[in-house]
Amino acid sequence: MAYVINEKCIDELDGSCVDVCPVDCVYEGLAKRYIQPDECIDCGACLAECPVSAITAPVDIKDPTWAEDNRAFFALPLPGRDAPLDSPGGATGTGPVGVDTPLVAGWIKE
Repeated sequence: MAYVINEKCIDELDGSCVDVCPVDCVYEGLAKRYIQPDECIDCGACLAECPVSAITAPVDIKDPTWAEDNRAFFALPLPGRDAPLDSPGGATGTGPVGVDTPLVAGWIKE
């Protein structure tokens, strides 16, 4: 299991995690970032850099909701897209995806 970005990232697209990721596996949706689970090498570099503590290490994941959401961002066709994003091999070449998972799109931030 890879590192996971949770709801604390919604509308907090700081980008510090992106800058330190050695494998470029942190992708940008419309309102949240997502870690590609097959590309993540579990190095933990992103964990300390997140200014809102939105990243969870695999061993600390208690609720699977956000792990499933991160996987869904890559495994399912997102709204307005014909095919899943899958594993593009790096976020820099992909650029902002411009859409989020249904969970994030419908999220009401407290």
